[in-house]
Amino acid sequence: MSIPPKRLRPESVEVVKKRRDDTLSAIVDCVPYLQFLGITVERHGDELTAVLPFSEQLIGNPLLPAIHGGVTAAFLETAAVIELSWVSLWEDMETGKLDPGTLGPDNLPYLPKTIDFSIDYLRSGLPRDAYARARIVRQGRRYASVHVEAWQDQRNKLYAQATGHFLMPQQ
Repeated sequence: MSIPPKRLRPESVEVVKKRRDDTLSAIVDCVPYLQFLGITVERHGDELTAVLPFSEQLIGNPLLPAIHGGVTAAFLETAAVIELSWVSLWEDMETGKLDPGTLGPDNLPYLPKTIDFSIDYLRSGLPRDAYARARIVRQGRRYASVHVEAWQDQRNKLYAQATGHFLMPQQ
């Protein structure tokens, strides 16, 4: 009769949450334009929501007033890039192969490059906070397709949406 191998205890929830939060912070901190626009990213489990807090500097047309279209485009594109990076790092992060402390502007191998990005402006972005979620439609070793939706007050009333194609970095 053989003795079964001892199973390792799973990591505590605090350790897992800290590793995930540290990894996400490292990814976000490596994109200076996010800090410039004030974009933050919230994590709930494996789902990310990008947040664009309202600021007067984001207004493109003061007569409406409306958020500048370029800000909206940048917001959607960065939400897609962060989502792709997050998904690419997930397995290494969860298995402990990735130390979030080693990530930085000079050591972030998973930032994809935009091939094209098409935006549908559905209504004016009002002078208030905006939110965006990206969904990966297809991801392979070299290419990924992502759909992003942005809203303000109600999740079902989008003010913009986009589809982007990205070149994934070789690991």
